[in-house]
Amino acid sequence: MVKIGVFSDTHFSSYYRAHDLIRHWLEGWLGDCDMILHAGDMVDPAILDAFAGRSVHAVRGNMDPPVAGIPDRKIIQVEGFRIGLVHGWGSPQGIEERVIKAFEGEALDCLVYGHSHQPACHYRGRLLLFNPGSPTDRRWAPFHSLGILSVGQEIRGEIIHLDEE
Repeated sequence: MVKIGVFSDTHFSSYYRAHDLIRHWLEGWLGDCDMILHAGDMVDPAILDAFAGRSVHAVRGNMDPPVAGIPDRKIIQVEGFRIGLVHGWGSPQGIEERVIKAFEGEALDCLVYGHSHQPACHYRGRLLLFNPGSPTDRRWAPFHSLGILSVGQEIRGEIIHLDEE
């Protein structure tokens, strides 16, 4: 079983604040994660250094500067499953249709996205749509959150409500 910690929309402008919060999450909910996915809007891509020692995959969000090695979208293979990773754009209404279209023609098992700050974990046909929400800026969401994907014989998603810690 591969356990994946999933973030989006962290909007960190201070590396030191980010490092402290990330360390807190890694010591708690994400302590046994094998991999980290960040679906964009890091604001400061240097925060990825706080996940040292883990496999990290990230994509660029609309608030992120262009940085070499951080693409707009990405496909990761885990235990024979294909996971698409993209930030998203535009209004929260219709975002799932837009991010699905970004991977048109690709056979995905799971699609991780962000942008809306609204957590989501549900299937559309065979495709698991997964948005971890935001651990730092809930905007219209009812709580701060991050996500965990468990990949084994299937992919399962879980939204972690950080306000209930």
